[in-house]
Amino acid sequence: MLAYTALPPLLLLLSPLLQTTHAQFCPDYLGVANTTHEPFSTGKYALSSQRPIAACRTFNSSQVEALLARYTTTISDPDLLRLFTNSYPNTLDTAIKWRGVSATNPAEELTFIITGDIDAMWLRDSSNQVQSYLPLLTASNASYSLASLYRGVINLQARYLLTSPYCNSFQPPVESGLPPAENGAASNDVVTPVYSNTSVFECKYELDSLAAFLEVSANYHNATGDTTFFSRFSWSEAVEAILTVAEEMQTPTYGADGAVLKSPYTFTRETTRSTETFANDGLGNPVASGTGLIRSGFRPSDDSTIYQLFVPANMMFSSYLSQCVPIARGIGKADLAERMESLAASVRKGIEEHGVVDTLQHGRVYAFEVDGYGGQTIMDDANIPSLLSAPFLGYVDQADEVYQATRKMVLGSGNPYFMRGPVINAIGGPHQGPGMAWPMAKIVQILTTDDEAEIVGALKEILSSTDRLGLIHESINSFNASDWTRQWFSWANGLFGQMILNLYDRKPEILRMSFQD
Repeated sequence: MLAYTALPPLLLLLSPLLQTTHAQFCPDYLGVANTTHEPFSTGKYALSSQRPIAACRTFNSSQVEALLARYTTTISDPDLLRLFTNSYPNTLDTAIKWRGVSATNPAEELTFIITGDIDAMWLRDSSNQVQSYLPLLTASNASYSLASLYRGVINLQARYLLTSPYCNSFQPPVESGLPPAENGAASNDVVTPVYSNTSVFECKYELDSLAAFLEVSANYHNATGDTTFFSRFSWSEAVEAILTVAEEMQTPTYGADGAVLKSPYTFTRETTRSTETFANDGLGNPVASGTGLIRSGFRPSDDSTIYQLFVPANMMFSSYLSQCVPIARGIGKADLAERMESLAASVRKGIEEHGVVDTLQHGRVYAFEVDGYGGQTIMDDANIPSLLSAPFLGYVDQADEVYQATRKMVLGSGNPYFMRGPVINAIGGPHQGPGMAWPMAKIVQILTTDDEAEIVGALKEILSSTDRLGLIHESINSFNASDWTRQWFSWANGLFGQMILNLYDRKPEILRMSFQD
């Protein structure tokens, strides 16, 4: 029942109606993704078929189906082909939980995308989940199109940001009729500013979540040239909310007279994990003034920062804020555009002045976190934004000397969270702990190198470590391929497919290789 199935034309016509009946007869994908299904790939890894039948997919795209059909003759290795056909459409197949329009404006499209195995919408994840389909995105006014999905994500994220701009993950919109998801871990959180559980799933302030809205906006605009869309609803107001938070979070810990300043954001949680709460009763560790950098309470892993000036998120924020300046100008918001341009430039200046540090072994590199006092964290984490992903974010050229030194450091023993072993060698992080490597980081490694040997070696490790399930795990024990976390992690699956499309453009000969040795 769950084998790959070509999409009949009739189902394409009916697909908008399938959403209402999906839950009535389709199996829960959480269980599906954790078991194997025939037909298996014909390669040595015998990877499972993991796509739902067309009637059980949460969004059917003729463009994606046509691309998958083309790649059956582009990718020679049967295991690599199966992993691609399982993973690339995974967000559309499984994670478009609801699509509709605003109760107050039927022209305002809304798209609620879950991460996979968690029924909540993260600003970061949802932006990256649709980014997988960016190569196929074209301008379209059709209500059932990839462009419509993008617009729905931007509109819903704008609503979230206008309601709770310090929060990172959200409940379904009231229009969906879906019940709010329960988050037991957040039930006793003490957070300022306050938020409502009816609209917010969790309120961990992450600078990259704000940057994610800018990312999905820039991606849509660059691909479609549709500037008018951004003037129709609440985009500019959401950007203003983002800028207000960013400027507030440049507040240092102490004033000029030494008095402790009131922090715009505080967070405490009853927990046994230090990465789930803030030091100093919710204030976090002290931050110096005058760096130009923006504080981030949490990393994209949802782990708390040690030093709040988290460099990768500042890189992402500066990059995508700059890319959104033409949108603001295009809709007649000249003052907003100037404010955006100025902040993006000052953050970049802060990164280069305070985020680049000297190390004994690797020379000048980007620090992971700094505090402005000289405190620094030298490491990298698998989640995007990361130091490894800086060129992917558009912040720095891949050939940049400081980036290359940083890349060498984080992909080796200079990074305390670089996991090594016979199964997979990749960056991990505190979220799943020592020994657990993240395939997401291995994918980013491929996206940030032109070295064919490095790319081929990385692909072999990813292919051999899915435990025959044929999807991208969150993390894998570097010594035991059967010890893994989160099989249904939609973003990582889409990123793998996105990387394959990238290789088709850069290194098509690799896709014609056999990985059966």
